[in-house]
Amino acid sequence: MGIKRLAPDLGVSYTYLSKLENKDIRPSEKLVRRVARYFSYDADQLLMSTGRIPDEILEILREHPEEAVEYLRERFSRPQSSKAQKRG
Repeated sequence: MGIKRLAPDLGVSYTYLSKLENKDIRPSEKLVRRVARYFSYDADQLLMSTGRIPDEILEILREHPEEAVEYLRERFSRPQSSKAQKRG
């Protein structure tokens, strides 16, 4: 599906989608949610791919900052090389 055909379905102009495609602008949260709904995709995951953190996740981070950071580091950090560990 081309962006000319998609634009009206999402309620935006072709030029707006073109700017998004070329990374000239960032989409609004409202548009990201419309796109997610249109393509049956998880809105929070799509928001995060645009560099935005969903409100629900921000609230968790605010309420439990130490636990959240610890969990994320334990779960997703890559092991450091032996050189990096010696420097650290």
